[in-house]
Amino acid sequence: MEFVQQQPTSKAPAEWFTGDVWWDVIVAGQEPSRLRANLVRFAPGARTHWHSHVLGQTLHVISGVALIGTRDGTVLEAHPGETVTCPPGEEHWHGAAPERFMEHIAMWEGAGGDEPETAWGEGVGEEQYNRQRMPRT
Repeated sequence: MEFVQQQPTSKAPAEWFTGDVWWDVIVAGQEPSRLRANLVRFAPGARTHWHSHVLGQTLHVISGVALIGTRDGTVLEAHPGETVTCPPGEEHWHGAAPERFMEHIAMWEGAGGDEPETAWGEGVGEEQYNRQRMPRT
Protein backbone atom coordinates (compact mmCIF):
# COMPACT_ATOMS: atom_id res chain seq x y z
CA MET A 1 0.00 0.00 0.00
CA GLU A 2 1.22 3.49 -0.74
CA PHE A 3 0.07 7.10 -0.98
CA VAL A 4 -0.40 8.35 -4.54
CA GLN A 5 1.81 11.32 -5.39
CA GLN A 6 -0.62 14.13 -6.22
CA GLN A 7 -0.02 16.37 -9.22
CA PRO A 8 -0.65 20.12 -8.99
CA THR A 9 -4.07 21.45 -10.03
CA SER A 10 -4.06 22.24 -13.74
CA LYS A 11 -6.23 24.29 -16.08
CA ALA A 12 -8.21 22.15 -18.51
CA PRO A 13 -7.22 22.63 -22.16
CA ALA A 14 -9.27 25.12 -24.22
CA GLU A 15 -9.44 22.65 -27.12
CA TRP A 16 -11.65 20.39 -24.95
CA PHE A 17 -13.56 22.93 -22.79
CA THR A 18 -15.54 26.17 -23.06
CA GLY A 19 -14.98 28.56 -20.14
CA ASP A 20 -12.74 28.19 -17.10
CA VAL A 21 -12.27 24.63 -15.92
CA TRP A 22 -9.64 23.26 -13.52
CA TRP A 23 -8.89 19.68 -12.50
CA ASP A 24 -6.99 17.60 -10.01
CA VAL A 25 -6.01 14.10 -11.05
CA ILE A 26 -7.12 11.78 -8.26
CA VAL A 27 -5.79 8.63 -9.90
CA ALA A 28 -4.43 7.63 -13.30
CA GLY A 29 -4.04 3.88 -12.79
CA GLN A 30 -0.94 2.12 -13.99
CA GLU A 31 -1.26 -1.24 -15.82
CA PRO A 32 -2.99 -3.49 -15.14
CA SER A 33 -5.35 -0.88 -13.62
CA ARG A 34 -7.26 1.27 -16.10
CA LEU A 35 -8.94 3.42 -13.45
CA ARG A 36 -9.07 7.18 -14.10
CA ALA A 37 -10.62 9.78 -11.76
CA ASN A 38 -10.40 13.58 -11.72
CA LEU A 39 -11.95 16.20 -9.47
CA VAL A 40 -13.12 18.83 -11.99
CA ARG A 41 -14.16 22.40 -11.12
CA PHE A 42 -16.27 24.38 -13.62
CA ALA A 43 -16.88 28.15 -13.48
CA PRO A 44 -20.50 29.18 -14.09
CA GLY A 45 -21.44 28.33 -17.69
CA ALA A 46 -18.23 26.36 -18.34
CA ARG A 47 -18.56 22.98 -20.02
CA THR A 48 -16.79 20.23 -21.89
CA HIS A 49 -16.89 19.88 -25.66
CA TRP A 50 -18.79 16.95 -27.11
CA HIS A 51 -16.94 13.74 -26.33
CA SER A 52 -17.33 10.02 -25.73
CA HIS A 53 -15.44 7.39 -23.77
CA VAL A 54 -14.61 3.95 -25.13
CA LEU A 55 -15.67 2.30 -21.86
CA GLY A 56 -18.15 4.94 -20.62
CA GLN A 57 -17.92 7.52 -17.85
CA THR A 58 -19.44 8.11 -14.42
CA LEU A 59 -19.94 11.61 -12.97
CA HIS A 60 -20.54 12.22 -9.25
CA VAL A 61 -21.63 15.78 -8.41
CA ILE A 62 -19.92 17.30 -5.36
CA SER A 63 -21.27 20.87 -5.42
CA GLY A 64 -23.33 23.19 -7.59
CA VAL A 65 -25.66 22.15 -10.39
CA ALA A 66 -24.30 19.94 -13.18
CA LEU A 67 -25.75 19.86 -16.67
CA ILE A 68 -25.17 16.75 -18.77
CA GLY A 69 -26.27 16.76 -22.40
CA THR A 70 -26.65 14.11 -25.09
CA ARG A 71 -26.88 14.31 -28.88
CA ASP A 72 -30.64 13.70 -28.83
CA GLY A 73 -31.08 17.09 -27.12
CA THR A 74 -31.60 15.82 -23.58
CA VAL A 75 -30.01 17.97 -20.85
CA LEU A 76 -30.07 16.39 -17.40
CA GLU A 77 -29.74 18.48 -14.24
CA ALA A 78 -27.81 16.76 -11.42
CA HIS A 79 -27.28 17.98 -7.86
CA PRO A 80 -24.74 17.28 -5.10
CA GLY A 81 -24.70 13.60 -4.15
CA GLU A 82 -26.19 12.47 -7.47
CA THR A 83 -24.32 10.19 -9.86
CA VAL A 84 -24.86 9.97 -13.63
CA THR A 85 -23.43 7.29 -15.93
CA CYS A 86 -22.72 7.74 -19.63
CA PRO A 87 -22.56 4.43 -21.53
CA PRO A 88 -19.60 3.42 -23.71
CA GLY A 89 -19.42 5.43 -26.93
CA GLU A 90 -22.26 7.85 -26.09
CA GLU A 91 -21.46 11.40 -27.18
CA HIS A 92 -22.18 13.79 -24.34
CA TRP A 93 -21.06 16.98 -22.61
CA HIS A 94 -21.15 18.15 -19.01
CA GLY A 95 -20.61 21.39 -17.17
CA ALA A 96 -21.89 23.98 -14.73
CA ALA A 97 -25.24 25.70 -14.84
CA PRO A 98 -24.90 29.42 -15.69
CA GLU A 99 -25.66 30.67 -12.20
CA ARG A 100 -23.00 28.96 -10.05
CA PHE A 101 -19.79 26.97 -9.87
CA MET A 102 -19.95 23.17 -10.08
CA GLU A 103 -17.54 20.43 -9.20
CA HIS A 104 -17.78 16.73 -9.89
CA ILE A 105 -15.63 13.65 -9.80
CA ALA A 106 -15.26 12.22 -13.30
CA MET A 107 -14.45 8.50 -13.42
CA TRP A 108 -13.67 6.36 -16.45
CA GLU A 109 -11.42 3.53 -17.58
CA GLY A 110 -8.52 3.81 -19.95
CA ALA A 111 -8.96 1.81 -23.13
CA GLY A 112 -5.61 0.06 -22.90
CA GLY A 113 -3.11 -0.27 -25.70
CA ASP A 114 -2.81 2.55 -28.22
CA GLU A 115 -6.55 3.21 -28.46
CA PRO A 116 -7.53 6.68 -27.13
CA GLU A 117 -9.83 6.47 -24.09
CA THR A 118 -11.70 9.70 -24.99
CA ALA A 119 -12.78 10.94 -28.43
CA TRP A 120 -13.16 14.74 -28.43
CA GLY A 121 -15.47 16.66 -30.76
CA GLU A 122 -16.62 20.22 -31.33
CA GLY A 123 -17.69 22.75 -28.72
CA VAL A 124 -21.23 22.84 -27.33
CA GLY A 125 -23.14 25.85 -28.68
CA GLU A 126 -25.33 28.16 -26.63
CA GLU A 127 -28.53 26.68 -28.09
CA GLN A 128 -27.46 23.16 -27.06
CA TYR A 129 -26.30 24.34 -23.62
CA ASN A 130 -29.50 26.32 -22.92
CA ARG A 131 -32.01 23.58 -23.79
CA GLN A 132 -34.68 22.80 -21.25
CA ARG A 133 -33.26 20.81 -18.34
CA MET A 134 -34.66 17.45 -17.33
CA PRO A 135 -34.58 16.95 -13.54
CA ARG A 136 -34.06 13.49 -12.09
CA THR A 137 -37.34 11.59 -11.93
